[in-house]
Order: sequence, then structure tokens, then C-alpha cells
Amino acid sequence: MERVGIFLIDAHCHLQDERIAGDIDSFIARARNSDVSAVVCCGTEESDWQKVLDLKERYPDFIIPSFGLHPWYIKERSKDWHKKLEDYLCAVPSGVGEIGLDHAVDIERQEQEEVLLRQLALARKHKRPVSIHCRRAWESLSGVLRKTGPLQCGGIVHSYSGAPETILLLAEFNLSVSFSGSITRSGNKKGKKALCAAPFERILIETDSPDILPARIEGFNEPSNLPLIAEEIAVILNKSVKEIADITTRNAQGIFGSLKDA
Repeated sequence: MERVGIFLIDAHCHLQDERIAGDIDSFIARARNSDVSAVVCCGTEESDWQKVLDLKERYPDFIIPSFGLHPWYIKERSKDWHKKLEDYLCAVPSGVGEIGLDHAVDIERQEQEEVLLRQLALARKHKRPVSIHCRRAWESLSGVLRKTGPLQCGGIVHSYSGAPETILLLAEFNLSVSFSGSITRSGNKKGKKALCAAPFERILIETDSPDILPARIEGFNEPSNLPLIAEEIAVILNKSVKEIADITTRNAQGIFGSLKDA
């Protein structure tokens, strides 16, 4: 499909992932050739924060860095993890993420909430947007957000999998929702219903590379697949691809744009 005057932003990916480390140059070249102008590259654990920073330094006009401790990795955190995280946030304009809650894994829920609250406090202190992971933990996430109040610089719940009505609740806390390759799967009726319920000003798109492949794509996911997601969303919402590109890019710039241009 020819895409004229289209610019896309991948709102959430992990190009620091060691599984794809040897292919980054080609990944980024293909992304640029696929109208992807920037990606938000999210750290997940202490050991990969430097890798995210290295990518930012290597591709300064393409990588928007974000640093965070994902709930899957909180057991391995060091004693001073929050100080290290703050150092990275101060080293370069960056988001706070990937952070969040996951009740599908066997990690103590109160501990997850404590780590999340600490990271949300850093986001507030340094006026940074967030990228939140939430799986089977929507009630707990809403409880955490009620403790913190609306997020000053906003952010996203990435690869949104919640109920349609939860989107409006998240918006009350200045959070938008990002849709990944899962929206392209024919059986994902819940995701399509949520997408249709989302206000246009709250919709972003992402690949979550190297994971969450779009339908009928094999191998590792990469940002060059982002147009496939935009095309599917255009069909679902009865919009043109350019309209979806303009909407989602404008929304991504509103949340993450100051980090790219700094």
C-alpha cells in the first residue's frame, strides 16, 4: 500500500532486547523506510537501562528512551535500584517505563504496587511521561492511580487489553492507550471493541518489538511492522491510513515529543 505523507511513531518497543541486538541497524533502516520516524524504546530491568541509553546515543534522532523496572523483574532489583533509575532519568530526557502491575505472574502484589508507586513518584518529580504494563490487574491499577492522582505529564497503558469502559477511567488520570499487533488478530474481539470505545485523542500505536507480532507475520517483531497496525486500525475505525497516522502521531508527540526534541 502506498503511503504518501505519512509519519508514524512506535509508542512502545524494546530494541535493546538481546535477541535482536545484532540486527538493530537493519531494523532501524527498515523502520525509516516504512514511515516510522521515531520509537519509544523502553527499558525493563536494571541490566538493560544502559543498553537503552547506548541506543539513544547511537540513534539520537530516532530513539526516545524510557527507563523503568517491569513487574516481572522486581525480584532481581538491587538495594539502590531507585537511585540508579533516577540517575538514568537525569542523564537524558526520558520517560519512565516500562513499569506496572501483572497479576498473571507469581510475584507478590503488594511488592509490585510499592515498586510502581515509587516509579510514579519519580515520574512526577522529574515531570516525565510513563509507559504502563497492566495484565489482569485493572482494579489494582485504578487503586494505585487514585493514590497518585492524575499524572502530570501523562503516559500510556501499552498494548491495551482492558475493558472498553476502563479507557475513560484511565483518561481521568491523563493516561492514553496504545494498541499493538494483537489488534490485527481476527479473534481479538475484545481489543477491537476497546479500540472503538477509545476517544481519538487517546489512541496510540506500538509494536512492542520484538514481541506481539501482527497476524500472519513470523520471526521477531520490529518497528517496520507498525504500518500493518495502522492499516488494521484504519479498517476498524473506518478511517484512512493517513488519518490514523496523523491521529496517533499527534498523540504520541503530545506525550513523548519533548523527549525527542530535547
